[in-house]
Amino acid sequence: MGGVFSIFLLSLLAMFNPTLLAAVTIMMLLPEPRRLISGYLLGAYLTSIGLGMAIVFSLHNSAGVESGKKTLSPLEDLVFGAILAIVGWVLLSGRATEIKERRRRRKEEKHGPVEAKESLPERLLGRGSMRITFAVGALLSLPGASYLLALDKIAKLSWPTATTALAVIVFCLIQQLLLEAPLFGFWVAPDWTARAVVKFREWIATNASRAAGWVALTLGCLLLIRGTVYLIVG
Repeated sequence: MGGVFSIFLLSLLAMFNPTLLAAVTIMMLLPEPRRLISGYLLGAYLTSIGLGMAIVFSLHNSAGVESGKKTLSPLEDLVFGAILAIVGWVLLSGRATEIKERRRRRKEEKHGPVEAKESLPERLLGRGSMRITFAVGALLSLPGASYLLALDKIAKLSWPTATTALAVIVFCLIQQLLLEAPLFGFWVAPDWTARAVVKFREWIATNASRAAGWVALTLGCLLLIRGTVYLIVG
């Protein structure tokens, strides 16, 4: 059960992706957000589920998976646990924000006030095309650290093929909850959803780093504990 819980926490950590949060905000402000979100999700599913299946079954069928589970798992847990715990601590301490602010001040001292520039995904999403959001969703869903770590853990659970495939799909669905929830709401209760999205956007603007920090710190501590127990017992 520990492996399943850590995979679930990794899916939550992947959900608080800054790029995904920016994409949600942009598409909510544009006309016909249902079409744009639908296009983004289709592209995201194509990439994340397709690549996820290929990667996890490649790991699952590898001859070294079973032996690696016994010899490398504790070390992996300790290394990844330490990394995630440090990331969580940095996010919760506000040091990442301080570093970003210092860099901004130094840049302004050298070049004067600089207007914030939109990223390429923001400019593309701003065009309001479902085909473009499909492409952006596919590109922005390429494997990240949380995603790859979760796939490695899913493969090492040695579940039956159907169960392993279902685990990959569920992980990818949870990863996109910030888009799936408003899309569902726009279909069943559009007015209420529009108001809720505004409130959520205000909350996430000030709390996204802390939420991601707690998820990373919790997962990191769990991995450190499990790795230590494996080393002592095994």
